[in-house]
Order: sequence, then structure tokens, then C-alpha cells
Amino acid sequence: MTSPYSSRKYTFIMLLIITLIIFLGKIFYIQIIDDYYKIWAISNTQRKLTIYPPRGLIIDRHGKIMVSNVPAYDLMFIPYQSSEFDTVELSKILEIDVTNLKKIIEKAKKNSRYQPYPVASQISINIAAALKEKLYKYKGFYLQGRTIRHYTLPAGGHLLGYISEVDKKFLKNNPSYKMGDLVGITGLEKTYEQYLKGQKGASIVLVDVHNRIVGKFADGKYDTIAIPGKNIITGIDWELQYYGEQLMKNKRGSIVAIEPSTGEILILVSSPSYDPSLLTGFSKNKNFKKLVNDPQKPLFNRALMAQYPPGSTFKMVNALIGLNENILKPGTSYGCSKGVTVGPIHVGCHPHPSPLQMEEAIQYSCNSYFTQAFLHILGNKKYKNTEEAFKVWRNYVTAFGFGTILGSDLAYELKGIVPTVQYYDKYFGKHRWKPLTIVSLGIGQGELSLTPLQLANYACILANRGFYYTPHVVREINDKNFNNSKYKIKHVVPINKSYFEIICNAMQKVVESGTARIAKIDSIVVCGKTGTAQNPHGKDHSLFIAFAPKDNPKIAICVVVENAGFGATYAAPIASLIIEKYLKRKVKRKELEKRMLEADLINNNDTLNNDKEHQ
Repeated sequence: MTSPYSSRKYTFIMLLIITLIIFLGKIFYIQIIDDYYKIWAISNTQRKLTIYPPRGLIIDRHGKIMVSNVPAYDLMFIPYQSSEFDTVELSKILEIDVTNLKKIIEKAKKNSRYQPYPVASQISINIAAALKEKLYKYKGFYLQGRTIRHYTLPAGGHLLGYISEVDKKFLKNNPSYKMGDLVGITGLEKTYEQYLKGQKGASIVLVDVHNRIVGKFADGKYDTIAIPGKNIITGIDWELQYYGEQLMKNKRGSIVAIEPSTGEILILVSSPSYDPSLLTGFSKNKNFKKLVNDPQKPLFNRALMAQYPPGSTFKMVNALIGLNENILKPGTSYGCSKGVTVGPIHVGCHPHPSPLQMEEAIQYSCNSYFTQAFLHILGNKKYKNTEEAFKVWRNYVTAFGFGTILGSDLAYELKGIVPTVQYYDKYFGKHRWKPLTIVSLGIGQGELSLTPLQLANYACILANRGFYYTPHVVREINDKNFNNSKYKIKHVVPINKSYFEIICNAMQKVVESGTARIAKIDSIVVCGKTGTAQNPHGKDHSLFIAFAPKDNPKIAICVVVENAGFGATYAAPIASLIIEKYLKRKVKRKELEKRMLEADLINNNDTLNNDKEHQ
């Protein structure tokens, strides 16, 4: 006979089984599927720290360190570990506004409850020390060690560039980086990021209830080491770079100097500039905003991005084209009576002997000579019309690296402007322009605009008698992936090499007895050419290109000083001081040096307006 309680027994067993299944299911969910409690338990005893590698050093041509690293810290925050804390006290320790701190905390919570978020980056050792004493009050916060850039001289901002934290836009295209990582934004830091950055490591540490590190997890068995970034050796002369920036203080413009035999950039100065240390450390964001809003535009790299009419420095290009096209001979002469009038156009000039042959025309920078020479170049009878002759002329000009990106290892290089047939057709109408229409190109004016880097490279071409190597900064990196073979390719200008000697002789006369006598240096044969670039927005720009010594040149240079008048007023003396400093390692002409160092053109303290030299 069946017991009346048997059904109850089975019901009880079923309930027990169901309860057990639910209980096991919950355990499975907690331990396997939902890792919240696991994370909570582990994170209260363990913490994974990122070990940031020091970025590679940047070293000059003499072995001097330009950029190194110093210790700093990031204050990291894991939202789900936190509890209520005193934001006012923390803001005072960090020396930031409490409202901004609250915004950062909220941003961290929205980003991820579990992922560490940098509340304050690159804080100093002193602030970090003050934090360590009170970190037990701030659950979910911890200090992450790292390094920041250190500059041995307050120079080279545009050349070296700066680094900054990655943003979400960058992370989308570069998944190997993580929030809080730093990346090169400009200059060498940007171009050589892959070599300089190194490889991150990791360390798992044990922490106590007071949020203090008490040791390594598993004796460091699961740690990985950080691999430092590669050091890069440059062709820069660090002492000369600093000297050039001092000479350009309180002036707008730039200096670019190159070693002609290699294409290595010796200095690259853009002024106004900035101390690169301003863009490191905890105050970098505040300093960056100041630099962006500075009306003098200190972040604008004039050496690579400013574009100027080359003025009379361009006259040697037309001389070489005329020689190569058999339009000119070294003995070809033109008269000049304070200028020349051709049809309805008058091109002015300054007093000098007349008539002049080619070398003398360069020596005295005769506008009349090169106006007439240009008209004959574009009127060459072997070409069927002006457009065809202009295309030939333009091909020569672009062979000098003008109107093109040279391809240096510095970011944001611009190509300048060399007008095309299409440009003039659009502006004047097809077949409605003639050599006289564009005659200002003969003296480096009109629609022509070049960068200081291009002009310095042009000085290299003249120094090398017809060829150049692509300008570049970095000489060597000890890395199997580094390849600088493209900087060893010789680019030859399609002009007979013998003609360059005529130009070099003329440039020597410019310095010894022509428009740039102020650039003469005792015991060094300097070849140079002054230029005065017309500026529709104010006073003309002062330009000078040069190389030295004449035979076996060691340095080629371009100096541009904006709104400074004649080429010999500021650009030529500054260039000659750089050449003297580089070749002799000291400057004897102390009075000239003092004048250039003290000259203030930004605040209109121009003491050299009465200089008689021209172009």
C-alpha cells in the first residue's frame, strides 16, 4: 500500500534539487560569467602597474645630449574602487581648480568604472611626495611612475617638437596605444616616434588596506620589463642652435644652416620660439593655451612653413638658366640708370657702376640686369611661344627644390609657390600674357614664394656646384629598421657644372666688395647674396643666403628677418656670426654680435634703419 506521504517526499526532493541547481547556477554566474566580485577581491589586494619606458635620448653631432628624461608621476583613478573623498584637499595638493578636478572625476567614471584613468599627468616629484602621505584617504587613487622630457638648453622647440597624451581620435587609428600614453606631436618627437617611444612593461603589486604597495605579486613572476626607446644621433650643433636662437630673439624670422656635403641640418631656428620645457610636466596644458593665444605665434614654424618672395637671392637661378640656355654669357652686359624701363613698366635699382657684366650684376645686385636677362630667357626664339619657354624655365626652377616638398625628416614642411602656365592662363587669360607681364620673377618677386629650408638647400646647391642631398636632421639610430638611404641620394640640377663656378666667384665678390661687406669674416672666404623681399603688409623682409668656405664648404645658410629692410641690415650679419661661430667656435666681432643680440624688431626698437646697404 502506498504511503500518503510519498508524494510529499518526491515534492521535497524536487524542491531540494531545484534549490541546489539555483545555488550552483548562481555560483557559476558569479565565478565564471560575472567577474565583478573576482575583480573586486583581486583589486583590493593586487594592482597591475604599467611601466613606462624612458623615451630615447636625442643627441647632437658632437655627442652632447639635447633631450633626456627625468622622473615624474601620473595620478591614476579607478572609479569602482573609490569612496567619498575630500575634493578640496586633493585639488590643493595637486594645485588645480576644484571644479576642474570634479569634471575630471566625472569624465573618468563615464570612461570606465574598471579602467584606470589619469586624473593628473606628469606631476612633479614634490607633489607626488605630498600625495603619498595622504593617499590612504583616497581609495581608488594611486601613483603611476613615468618619465618626462628634460632639455639641457632652453632651445630647439620647433626642431625637437613636443609630446602629448593620446586622445580618443588617435586611439581609433593606433590601437597599440592606451589612454595615458604619450606620443610625439611635432618635430623630431613626431617623425621618430616609433624609435623614441620604447616598449611598455607591467608589474603586478600587492597593496594593503591603506592603498599602499607592500610588495610584488608572486615575487614578480608575471612582471614584464619596459624596453627604453632608441637614442637618435643628429647632425645638429646644439650650442650653435642656442646661439642662433639668441641672435633671433625679439625678431621674427628664421635661420636654417646645412652641411652641404651631407645635407645634415646644423641648426633650424624659428622666431619667436618657445622653451620646450614649457610643454612638459603638470603645467603643460596651461602653457600650451598661452602659446596658442600669443599674438606672436611662437608655435608657428617659420623655417618650414613661412613662404617669402626670395628677392635678389633668386638672381643666381636666372643667371644659371640663362647660361645653360645660351641666352647669357659671363661677359653679357646690360646698362642700368637707377633701373630700367621696358614698355610701360619701370623696374627701379640703386646706384652702382654701369654697364655691368654677370659677376658684377650679382656683386651689386642689379635689378636692371636681371630684368632684361629674364625677358631674353622667356623670349628665347628656340621655343615657339612664351608658354613653352616658361615651362622650360619652371622645370629648371623646380630642379632647385623650389615649389616642391624637399622631403626632410621634419613634419609639416611646405612646398612654397612656383607659378604655372595654368595659373597665369586663369589669371590673365590663355595666350594673353607675355614675358613683360611676369617680369618681376626675374628679380625674385611676383608670384614666387619659397621657404627658408628651400633657400638654405639652394645655398647647398651653389656650394656643391650643382647638387644637393635632401636636408635631414637625424644621422643615426641603432635599430635594424632604421633606413636613411634616401638622404644619401645625390640630386643633380640639370645645369652645366662649370657655370656654378662663375656664380660662386660673384658671390665671393658680394661679401668682399659688394652689397654684403658686413658679412666678411677674417681668414674665411664667404660667398653670399643679399635679398630684400617686398612685403605688401609692411616693411620689407631682410634675406641672406651664403656658404663658407668657398672651397670645400662646411656650412650653407639662409637667414630671414621679417620687416627688417635690406638684406645687409640684419640677415647678412646674423648669418656671418653663425658661420664664424660654427667654423671658429668663437666670435671675435663682439660689437656686431652685441648689436644683433640687442636688436629688438618686435617692439619696434630698430636702431639700424640708416644702413645704406641694399638688397
